[in-house]
Amino acid sequence: MSLLAVGTVAFDDIETPFGRAEKVVGGAATYITLAASYFTDHLKIVSVIGDDFPQQELDFMASRGIDLDGLQVKEGEKSFFWAGKYHDNLNDRDTLDTQLNVLADFKPVLPDNYKDAEYLMLGNLTPSVQSEVIDQLNNRPKFIALDTMNFWMDTAMESLLQVLKKIDGLIINDEEARQLSGEHSLVKAAEVIHGMGPKHLVIKKGEHGALLFEGGKVFFAPALPLAEVFDPTGAGDTFAGGFMGYIARTGDLSFENMKRAVIYGSAMASFCVEKFGIERMKELNNKAINKRIARFVDLVNFDADIEL
Repeated sequence: MSLLAVGTVAFDDIETPFGRAEKVVGGAATYITLAASYFTDHLKIVSVIGDDFPQQELDFMASRGIDLDGLQVKEGEKSFFWAGKYHDNLNDRDTLDTQLNVLADFKPVLPDNYKDAEYLMLGNLTPSVQSEVIDQLNNRPKFIALDTMNFWMDTAMESLLQVLKKIDGLIINDEEARQLSGEHSLVKAAEVIHGMGPKHLVIKKGEHGALLFEGGKVFFAPALPLAEVFDPTGAGDTFAGGFMGYIARTGDLSFENMKRAVIYGSAMASFCVEKFGIERMKELNNKAINKRIARFVDLVNFDADIEL
């Protein structure tokens, strides 16, 4: 089933305790679609780049079955650029440089064959832009998920609250959930956020896993313990891509299937952090993904062999 992803396609300079990578390909829409491409081949992307973006990278995205008709290319302009340095714990980072470039006046335009998408993943962008995408659709998708960040809560809260009314699922981290809801307890935060519109809420907790909330139901997925984590950049977007890719592949919106989607999203994110940028995502195959999923099953599976 068709999945439309909206977000940035960009360049990143990344410095972690394990090294530095300059001008690597990144961006929310890049990570989302690459992760989702391992689950569905009906992928469409809406974003904007400058003419400095390498053709070989576009060719690779196309080879993964990603329809690039919605990717605007602005001649004579530069692609969005971000530079950051991670602290030793890899959870905290400092933004060293942000150059909006083509993103400064980005207006998403959906080609006609995008307007009947069955699933929609709105990557982290201005809430008004996210809302514009929804308004361009011919029919309401079966499931709309959205990512956002603290910055929009500080600067565009009214617009954010409006777009939250239009979606089905929100995917954010624990800090963002607390700020959005005004509640420290994530259980209470989920209740408040459900009241804003989203029926489904995924709260990512980095190396401590992810929580799925639907009404009064809760599911926790642990993060896979990894011997080496080189670069956390894009892990959250990769999670979203795996999550939505699995939902689009199965077409099942039940809570039980959402639980499986969280595991698949977590598995994809665990690959992403193993190398800088999208390099690890380029190397994946179904065998490796299935093996990683089996490790998650082993991690959480147990039998209660006594009755008290």
